[in-house]
Amino acid sequence: MKTNILSWLQEGNLTVPAVLFSEYRNMNLNEHELVLILNIITFIEKGNNFPTPEELSSRMTITVSECNELLRKLIQKGFIAIIDEYSSEGIRFEKYSVEPLWERLVDRFLIKNKNTQEVTKKADESDLYTCFEKEFGRPLSPFECESLAMWMDDDHHDPIIIKAALRESVMSGKLNFRYIDRILFEWKKNGIKTIEQAKNHGRKFRQKQTQNRPAQDSQGSTANSVPFYNWLEQ
Repeated sequence: MKTNILSWLQEGNLTVPAVLFSEYRNMNLNEHELVLILNIITFIEKGNNFPTPEELSSRMTITVSECNELLRKLIQKGFIAIIDEYSSEGIRFEKYSVEPLWERLVDRFLIKNKNTQEVTKKADESDLYTCFEKEFGRPLSPFECESLAMWMDDDHHDPIIIKAALRESVMSGKLNFRYIDRILFEWKKNGIKTIEQAKNHGRKFRQKQTQNRPAQDSQGSTANSVPFYNWLEQ
């Protein structure tokens, strides 16, 4: 008796993406529709590709008529489909497909991912404007705001790289948009897209500057010299 019960409990497992349970409400599915879909998937995995409304409703707390109505709605809403297939003998038969459901889930993921990226991008852009205004000690002019927007939208510079160029200009004592634009131009020309690449490029550039620096005077200093400071080390 116990062996039979254990066999019944071990009838099989249903593999369903966990995201379906977290997103079904946002996809305008209710609990009855979700359970109906899960039962369809169960039948399909057991080899019954086209369970009848009677078979489906027998596993739920709904009538056959209600099951028919739910099936109709799920098809209309694009969560399941009925497709035609042919056996090896050429006999036509119908089957349920939950492929539309998985496609909807993928679309949902892509939309959420895009929204997250847009929120992050807006936050980065807002922070970027704040950083510039802090360093310049004043609100940016319309022309400067337009330059920032062009660096991001037209030149496709990452806000992190633009911040790096801003700090480079500060450390070089040349805080102006023309100088920052030149830094970004040089970095783009040299294929620099990450902080690490900018760090390496900055190190080589400063080493070259040091080698070409005029000899120090008797007091150990050079007029208009800029102390060696690699802000990228911070």
